[in-house]
Amino acid sequence: MKNYLSWIITILVFFIVLIILIIVKIDDTFDDLEKDSSIKQITSSIDKDEDGIDDQTDILENTKKYTSTKPHYKSKYYETGYPNDQYGVCTDVVAFGLKGAGYDLMNLVNEDIINHREEYDIETVDKNIDFRRVKNLKVFFKNNSISKTLDLKKVDEWQGGDIVIFEKHIGIVSDRRNKSGIPYVIHHANPYQRKYEQDILKKYKIVGHYRMSE
Repeated sequence: MKNYLSWIITILVFFIVLIILIIVKIDDTFDDLEKDSSIKQITSSIDKDEDGIDDQTDILENTKKYTSTKPHYKSKYYETGYPNDQYGVCTDVVAFGLKGAGYDLMNLVNEDIINHREEYDIETVDKNIDFRRVKNLKVFFKNNSISKTLDLKKVDEWQGGDIVIFEKHIGIVSDRRNKSGIPYVIHHANPYQRKYEQDILKKYKIVGHYRMSE
């Protein structure tokens, strides 16, 4: 009996290790970041926080600044709204990117929910968490930003600093692109993720592509 249990445990450990290695291997396939000089990175005419940096550039650079801290993936509730302990999820990449450019997503989403409650599938409004849910951000960006193409063939219309929304995930479009010109995405998807900037636009179903200003 002991030998049988030992055999079962060994098999389980083997498969767990194999799965982790597969995840890591997949993660490592997106290491080669390139900038396609043939596609010009746009700037915005708006500087929301009046820091001398246009919105498009500001959002992109602040997103990179946030992910450079290497936040750990974990879904938690915070009385402060914004995570303050080196943990976070996909929505926090967007929230901190926008916050650094002068857009306080926590307050903006809360205001939009109050003004358009019928559009949000929310039983109880909670300012501290509502802006950290993808389903709410789908509505918010539809109401408050500029809708852009979902067609990946129009690569020049996908610009660093744009917001991309998938069915259950969200991220910021990078200014780096693969060999086909399709931009990478700055995102945070799971606890095993080693890189925060990856070639995933074709990996998930895209349901939204937005720009805060032009």
